[in-house]
Amino acid sequence: MSQLYEKIRECTGFEWDEYNIKKNWEKHFVTPLECEQIFFNKPLLVLTDLKHSDIEMRFYALGRTDRRRMLFVVFTIRNLKIGVISARDMSRKERNFYEEQC
Repeated sequence: MSQLYEKIRECTGFEWDEYNIKKNWEKHFVTPLECEQIFFNKPLLVLTDLKHSDIEMRFYALGRTDRRRMLFVVFTIRNLKIGVISARDMSRKERNFYEEQC
């Protein structure tokens, strides 16, 4: 697990796909800035998404924005950049898990 956090710390920024920006906003009203904020706020919980890692390794993060919005963010790491695939508010089950773990 600590290797995963180290990998994130080594990242030099974010890589955004216009389709994912539009999808996250239209479906869940989540902005790119909010997605980025959770990686800088603590606590941050990051896990490997083995179920959806067929083509490339995917991860998901549970964290809070600067305004304390609790988000579930699916992402990948490419060329030392975090690529957000999807983002939404945490479900009740995810919030409970996040609070138990942090």
